[in-house]
Amino acid sequence: MDARKKPVTSVDEYIAQFPREIQEKLQELREAIRESAPEAEETISYRIPAFRQDGILVYYAAFRDHLSFFPTSSGVSAFQEELSGYVTSKGTVRFPLDKPVPLDLVRRIVTFRVRENLEKRRREG
Repeated sequence: MDARKKPVTSVDEYIAQFPREIQEKLQELREAIRESAPEAEETISYRIPAFRQDGILVYYAAFRDHLSFFPTSSGVSAFQEELSGYVTSKGTVRFPLDKPVPLDLVRRIVTFRVRENLEKRRREG
């Protein structure tokens, strides 16, 4: 299942398209991100949920057999060793649906991205 095929206008609407067990995992991921970036704005971008603070922090989405977490390439590379047990690509981490989402790791990655975006904003003036 890939809800990106149906355009949505809110994160709640996006999450509601999935079966209950996937909704629960998406809500856990959403809350972990929100806890780590309480000032971030939640939005839909590229038809999936995202958090924005001084630019995009992270995106996330649900698929048939995994959740994808998109902390940008810097977020993946900075935590490469801790993410070694997951399928990753340049800016994406896949969390299998049959295992718990590593929420502590997600929180640390989001905190890293908040600092990174803040530093970038300061440099650019």
